[in-house]
Amino acid sequence: MSRYKNFLSSLEVSLKSTNRNSQDIKLIAVSKKKSAIEIQKVIDEGHQSFGENQIQEIEDKWPGLKKINSNISLHFIGSIQSRKVEQIYKHCDVIHSIDRKKIVKKFDELEALGDIKRKYFIQINTGNESQKSGVLLNEADEFISDCKSNYNLNIVGLMCLPPIDEDPRNHFSKLADLAKKFNLNCLSMGMSGDYQVALECGATHIRIGTHIFGERS
Repeated sequence: MSRYKNFLSSLEVSLKSTNRNSQDIKLIAVSKKKSAIEIQKVIDEGHQSFGENQIQEIEDKWPGLKKINSNISLHFIGSIQSRKVEQIYKHCDVIHSIDRKKIVKKFDELEALGDIKRKYFIQINTGNESQKSGVLLNEADEFISDCKSNYNLNIVGLMCLPPIDEDPRNHFSKLADLAKKFNLNCLSMGMSGDYQVALECGATHIRIGTHIFGERS
């Protein structure tokens, strides 16, 4: 059995143990540092949602992959540089990491110019880590309110990356409470090491790399 099929079996067990429904969970196969050939193998097994965090990699791999796999959904999960916004908007269907007004304005301007509508998550820095992207917790209410009130973006939910040395449950719970406060239905949280806890806390989008593609070289 392939690594991908093995993970689907494990995920099914996790969903049952957390009383979650597979139809309510979007599994994002994180394909960064993986070749188009490796990605195509997972596509051939029936998977359609993939995540990348570098626009250069996306430009190298995904135009060709999308050309022969028209039903693919590509998620941008990395930190966003303002000069890369246009390319991210062009190539990615869902953006998980908007976290600054400058970025929000740029996406809003791009959407106003064309007829392509993307889905967006606001990244929250639940650990208030200085080296990490995301809106600080004490600024989150104002940022989310401003995005929802003053920009015409389809903001569907929140995303977080918990500190690696802390219990993720606390951070996932904070994100879930914040999303509920603003009637946002989607929670992008949980990776290979902590997705089960994320499911328990209400994750709707889990970002899995290692369990699907193996270790990165």
